[in-house]
Amino acid sequence: MKNVMILGVPVHRVTMREALAHIATLMAEPGMHQLATVNPEFVMRAQQDGNFRDVLQSAEMCLADGIGLVWASRWYGQPLPERVPGSELVYHLAEQCARCGWRLFLLGAAPGVAAAAGQILQAKYPGLEIAGTFSGSPHPHENDAIVQRINDSQADILYVAYGAPQQDKWIAHNRQALAAVRLALGVGGALDFITGKAVRAPRRVQQLGLEWLHRLLREPWRWRRMLALPRFAWAAWRESRQLHKHSSSA
Repeated sequence: MKNVMILGVPVHRVTMREALAHIATLMAEPGMHQLATVNPEFVMRAQQDGNFRDVLQSAEMCLADGIGLVWASRWYGQPLPERVPGSELVYHLAEQCARCGWRLFLLGAAPGVAAAAGQILQAKYPGLEIAGTFSGSPHPHENDAIVQRINDSQADILYVAYGAPQQDKWIAHNRQALAAVRLALGVGGALDFITGKAVRAPRRVQQLGLEWLHRLLREPWRWRRMLALPRFAWAAWRESRQLHKHSSSA
């Protein structure tokens, strides 16, 4: 798959349909594969956190969860075809699990949320097998017990809702230990959206690329995190101009 490198973070140039097709290919291959849903906050965090940047660079697929990445990709002359939101991917992938017989494990979020999300997904997609659910935490002292729980469940796909970058680092740390899992992805607050604990923006707001504003209005405490957006736009624009300058002078 082709990707665009934005400030050192690869973002794969795929549609939702293409992402799901590639996941099917990964599921047929041995080993555990990591998928990340990337937004501008991820990219800016990776500038300061080398370990997180390494995790994203080594993931089999990094999807453009944030509209800011779609806009920025045009500056690089390698436009992303569309946004691939993790909050929608979790539904499409659950449907694919039901169709293909893949067992799904839900890890993270507040106590009871993963179990409730599993029930909702099963009702929506008949035949979906939930291998297990557990809130847990990314704390090292829980790590071995959680890995054992997932391995015992014989899950094929794992959603991890610890929030970034903890969820992505946790997956990378346990790539070898998760024996049966073929695909693991960080899903952030997606389980909260499934259960209604958090509310997504209306469809029209999403289409306008203003879902971040809707979330900020509902959760004002996120304003400090939102400061990453203008910093990202400036850094990405500057890098893209430098790349164009070098390309034209070569």
